Formats: sequence, C-alpha cells, structure tokens
Amino acid sequence: MFSEEKVAQMTAYLLSLSGGRESYLKILKMLYLADRDYLGRFGISISGDAMVAMPHGPVLSQTYDCCKGGGEGGWSNWIKGEANYEIGLKRAVLERDDLDELNDVQIETLRSIHEQYRHMSRWEIRDYTHNHCDEWEDPQGSSWPISPESVFVALGKSPDEVKALTSHLAERKQLEQIIHSS
Repeated sequence: MFSEEKVAQMTAYLLSLSGGRESYLKILKMLYLADRDYLGRFGISISGDAMVAMPHGPVLSQTYDCCKGGGEGGWSNWIKGEANYEIGLKRAVLERDDLDELNDVQIETLRSIHEQYRHMSRWEIRDYTHNHCDEWEDPQGSSWPISPESVFVALGKSPDEVKALTSHLAERKQLEQIIHSS
C-alpha cells in the first residue's frame, strides 16, 4: 500500500546522496528503478505505488503527483520544490534513524541504484528507462498502468515465477486492504 511518508523518505535519501538537490525527473527514474529492482528480487515494491507509463518513461504514479504538486504531510516535511524542475531536501542533516519507514535492504537498494545512475543526466536516465525497461511502452501523450506481471516478464522471470509472484502480490494487496479498512 502506498505511503507518502515512505516515498518521501526514499526521495530524501536519494537527495542526500545527490548533495541535497536534484532534477525531479532523475529522482523519479531512480525511484522507479529501485522499486523495479526490489520487485524483481523480493516480489514486492518498496513504495507500494502503482507503476505507470508516461511519455518520458515509467514512473511511480502517486510519487509523480507528489513531485509535481508537493504532496501533503509526509512529502512536505522532507522535500521542497526548487527552480529548474528540481527538488531539494528540507533537512540539512539526514541520519539513518530519520528513515524509520525503510529497512536496511531497501536503503541498500536505493544506494545501489544511485551508485549505478548518478553519473547520468536527467535526459540520459530517461532514455535509459525507454531503452532498458521493456515493460514501458510509449503511451503517445497519455499514460497507462504498468502491470507487475509485465515487470516480472521484462526482468526475465519464468511463466511459473510470474504466476506465483503475481498471486503473492494479489494476496498481499487484499490483506493490506483488510488491515487498513478496519
């Protein structure tokens, strides 16, 4: 289930690794790639956000909305808008204890993604996702959902693995809905 606080902490951590400020397009791509990687390794996403295809490539839907509109409580406590389509970290110092929504494996995933893609410009990482995320198809000016199944297939999972992982995600989603509705 999507958590604005968790996505804000994910973004804050990436921003801290980037010197406190970065293009929101580049951050969105790194967040997508981190969620994609984690989904492929563990069968769940870090963010709980829905993946969507947009003209500039795949993004996390509600995270994109937070970047564009500032989000509410969780997001605005961590992240601020900057000039030139950039976002910045509101806190001068970021400690591990501040990131209480993220476990160590999730933080390591984010750190690894940052390490792999930090050298790319916003346009290079956008082009990278166009060319290396086979689940993305150009929505021709619109947007549409990217299914977890298509991500699993793009990551080279076997049909049996895709079926098992998809079933696990559906069960997890139902359980989260039950927990959050009571």
